[in-house]
Amino acid sequence: MENTDKNKIEQIVKTRKQAHSYFLKNSQVYRSFAEMEKNTYKDGALSKKQKELVAIGISVAINCESCMEWHICQAIGDGASEGEIIEAVEVGIEMSGGPGTVSARFAMNVLEYHKPLK
Repeated sequence: MENTDKNKIEQIVKTRKQAHSYFLKNSQVYRSFAEMEKNTYKDGALSKKQKELVAIGISVAINCESCMEWHICQAIGDGASEGEIIEAVEVGIEMSGGPGTVSARFAMNVLEYHKPLK
């Protein structure tokens, strides 16, 4: 992994934590969104892990680096294997065409950053 992406990933995590804390204190809309997110990713007909894998594919398709970092990290924490994460990335590539291959590069570096997998 390039040091540039490692630094970018670390900055994404740092900034997310700062913004999360700030907006939890200062924004009812953000608190509502955080509650919706919590409810969305609860186990249901799909497990939390499966929902995180769906979110990884969407993150690649829309090229949201912060989303990729968050959902790959969450999926790993929920027991997703490297193979499952790669397949989720592949779905994102297929759904978005060529631009998805560019997003997949960042997703690969996030996966490498968060290794070892549990």
